[in-house]
Amino acid sequence: MRDIRIKSWNHLAEVLYDIPKNQHGRHRSNFVYRGVADRRWGLETSLRRLGEYCADVEGPLLRNFSKYAEPGSIPADNLWVKLAVAQHHGLPTRVLDWTVSPKVAVHFATWEDQYFDRDAAIWCVDVVAAMRLLPDQLRTILTEKRAFLFSVEMLEWISEIDALDALGEHQPFVLFFEPPSLDARIVNQGAVMSVLSSPLLVLNKFLRRHSDLYYRIIIPRRLKWESRLGPRFCWTVVYTWCFPVRRRSSL
Repeated sequence: MRDIRIKSWNHLAEVLYDIPKNQHGRHRSNFVYRGVADRRWGLETSLRRLGEYCADVEGPLLRNFSKYAEPGSIPADNLWVKLAVAQHHGLPTRVLDWTVSPKVAVHFATWEDQYFDRDAAIWCVDVVAAMRLLPDQLRTILTEKRAFLFSVEMLEWISEIDALDALGEHQPFVLFFEPPSLDARIVNQGAVMSVLSSPLLVLNKFLRRHSDLYYRIIIPRRLKWESRLGPRFCWTVVYTWCFPVRRRSSL
């Protein structure tokens, strides 16, 4: 496990924003982030947590979700839009939520007070490095579009979940895409979603086989309050940015 254990708020800020300049002299991170309240938690999807038969129920779950969803709630007849909407509404899927914002990841690692007796973790994955494990068809699309994250439009040609499984038959991979802007929260949180090439895969096990793709930032439980509140103004801004409606109503 590639872990960096945080010693203070200042140390956390230094690690989160240790971003080198690119060829244009700009600080641009190649990483996406996922904060979890307990460092012992892995990266199992909600679908995988259903058990060994999760692959058998994935198709029927998506099909029935599409059939019985409120008219207009799925804005396009696109597999990736369906996955994003289903994940957004709590359906078990092979999707995991990430963010491009380190501060948002810290929020999700530290906001649940029932886990304040446990060390938290922020998973940091290099999506540019992960591109080299993609099948040629997918890697070519990113190269031609000069992108390192897929949009749902770039993936329209994969219209069935079985087609995604077939792409990873010989070489498993993880794919990161930007969900459609379903609401302000998705936009404000800098949301990114990951999908594995099989419903049976678990991302933390996949990453350990490719250790150059990731590292983890460990926030000790004694520093959770400090990490959340200091500097206090910073987290007021982040909370307002991520949850504008709820925050405004409480002021």
